Order: sequence, then structure tokens, then C-alpha cells
Amino acid sequence: MRLRNWALLLGTAGVATLAYGALVEAQNLIMERHTLPLPKWPERLRGFRIALMSDFHIGSKSSVQLTKRAIAMALDESPDMMVIAGDFIQDWRTSTPWLLGECLEMLLLMEGNVVAVPGNHDYHGGDPALLAMICDELNIKVLRNEVWKHLGINWVGIDSAIEAQADPVKAMSHVGQEPSIAIWHEPDLVRLLPQGCALQLSGHSHGGQFRFPGGYTPMHTDLGKRYPRGFYPGAPTPLYVSRGVGTTLLPSRLFCRPEVTILTLVPADEG
Repeated sequence: MRLRNWALLLGTAGVATLAYGALVEAQNLIMERHTLPLPKWPERLRGFRIALMSDFHIGSKSSVQLTKRAIAMALDESPDMMVIAGDFIQDWRTSTPWLLGECLEMLLLMEGNVVAVPGNHDYHGGDPALLAMICDELNIKVLRNEVWKHLGINWVGIDSAIEAQADPVKAMSHVGQEPSIAIWHEPDLVRLLPQGCALQLSGHSHGGQFRFPGGYTPMHTDLGKRYPRGFYPGAPTPLYVSRGVGTTLLPSRLFCRPEVTILTLVPADEG
């Protein structure tokens, strides 16, 4: 009887935690602000500001509302550039193109200063070529193993590795003399990025989505375990990983709030 009572208590606590995480933590969107000192960043671009978002996982009504809030928060910061590091959607359904248009329309205010890459979920049930078409109508540049030279920067967009579409060597082969920033949905493959970029921006990990005292993180995404969240200046290429906006697997979070991130880039001190 005592064992059954303990099991009931633990089960109730687990359900309550998941419910709290879904209704409170997963909706508690915050703005992160970080200044990143980068060894390969030029003085002429000191103070360049990037709004980074990832993993909208658009599909449900709540995900649409959260995505709109995230984009509005980013726009309020008036960044120089906006980066979306993949997983726009949960999966492709009949309503998905309309939901994407509804969520992303506000980005027309960025006047073409938005760049993105597909994530693995952007392949689920469809083709990210449709995502690129929708984004093109909204002046959002989607890169798939290619380089876009814009605002004096090489934006190197690498396709999803989980979907076996990534070709970082091909993408980097077209890099010019300008400083370069790589955007790759899956962070753990930063080791495969050819040398030359000042920074890699990623998502995918959701920060682990659930964190417990002592930093214990029981849940990880494939290729999102080694670098789950935050800035890693000692990675093979300096790397920032967003905790993302939406959720995956379970629509809940715990001590791992969704984020919109403003990154201010400065040259690292030579000393």
C-alpha cells in the first residue's frame, strides 16, 4: 500500500510539473542580451547587433501566438540583422503555409535584413523549398549550403545535417574576404565547419528544455547534446546556441525558458 501511495504521489507530481511547464514556463518568453568578443571580428563592425531566434515549431494556436510575440520583441530592439536558425514549423500540413505567412509577415519591417536556414522539422511531411518560397515573398533569405554577402558580412547558411542535407564544405567554398557568420541548425557539428567563420549560430537543442538543480538536463536532441545552450567561445568556431522559442517532443519546459537573443559582436582583445 505504501509503495502504491508513493507511486501515486510521484505520478501526480510529474503531471503537475508538466502542466506547470506547459502553461507557465513554456510561455514565459525572455529577452537575452549578450556581447560576444570574437577573434575574427573586424573593428569596423564593432557593435553589430543580431537578433537570433530559432525553433518556432509553428503548428498549434499557442505556437503561433508565441512566435508572434517573439518576433515583435526582436523588432522592438531594432537589430542590424535578424537570424532564424531553423525549425520554423512542427511539420507540414494544409494550414502550415498560411500560419507561416501570418507569423512571419511582421518581418517585412526588417526591409530584407533577415536570413534563415532550414531545420530538420522543416522537412517533416514536406519540402523546405516551399518554406523558401514563402520566405522569399516576405523578403527573408533562406540559405541552403550557400553564402549570401550582405551588410559587409558573408552569411554562410548550412542545411540540416539530421536530414542528410548539410554540406559545409560547399557552403564555405564561396566565402570571400568579408567576415563570415555561419548559421547551422544543429550545433554539435560545429567541429565539421571549415575554418574561417567568426561565429556559428544554432538552435535545435531547446536548451535541453528541462533543467533540474545542479544543471542536470535529462533530455537532449540528436546533435544538440554537446552544446545545449549559450555561448561557447572555446568551440572549434565560437558558437552561440539559442534555447529556442517553441518546444519539441513535450509542449513543456522547466527552468529553461524560451528566448529571443540580442547578440552584440565586438572584436576580441588581442591580449
